[in-house]
Amino acid sequence: MPTHEHRQVAESFGNDATRYDRARPGYPGAMVRAVLEATPGERPDVLDVGCGTGISSRPFLRAGCRVHGVEPDPRMAALARRDGIEVDESTFEAWEPHGRTVDLVVAGQAWHWVDPVAGARRAAEVLRPGGRIALFWNGMQPEPAVAETFARVNAEVLPELPRLPASAAEAYAAMGATAADGLRAAAAFTEPEEWRFESARRYTRDEWLDLVPTQGFYTRLPPDRLRPLLDRIGAAIDGVVTVHVTTLVVTASRRA
Repeated sequence: MPTHEHRQVAESFGNDATRYDRARPGYPGAMVRAVLEATPGERPDVLDVGCGTGISSRPFLRAGCRVHGVEPDPRMAALARRDGIEVDESTFEAWEPHGRTVDLVVAGQAWHWVDPVAGARRAAEVLRPGGRIALFWNGMQPEPAVAETFARVNAEVLPELPRLPASAAEAYAAMGATAADGLRAAAAFTEPEEWRFESARRYTRDEWLDLVPTQGFYTRLPPDRLRPLLDRIGAAIDGVVTVHVTTLVVTASRRA
């Protein structure tokens, strides 16, 4: 089943929206600068698809952009509004722009929940000629020995859940390839480009245990299933968790 059809997962991240907002990582400043440098206008109008709690919106707000969000989960949207982001509660495929046009459409850690062709066509409708779409994901990869330990614990405690990917960056690369194909199918964009930005993060034990429940299928686990997993992962952490982060961007311009 395509990722965007897993609606029960896509709509589960708001189960603990405050934790999600606190624990999920932001996006590198170099990526934000590169996207804005490739976008027309000094203060672009930005549409953030699947804006969630506003993690992907805030760096563009800080850069002086005007940001409007689309988010299907009212719990997530409520947190985004605290930062002054105007948010429409809707899936992007069903969203009605009502004449709104923008210079930049972005989606952070969200486009794989959107139908790639229908989403690309909707983005083309709202983008001004020459405007840009930038779809980005953080692929987080702990050090190999730590990643192997986490994968083993996951398989032992929750054998019914999907196995952790060997490389998160490559898993998101597959999603990026699907997104690029959708942009091509819309026949309204220049040939998609792929940009990558590399960085590193260090998590304390408590920070890592705060992050785990915000990810993927873990968001739907009841407390009595989640707690044994967190206990085992916590016991396996000695000191800090060092994570290599590959931020993948799929981007193209709206043809005139």
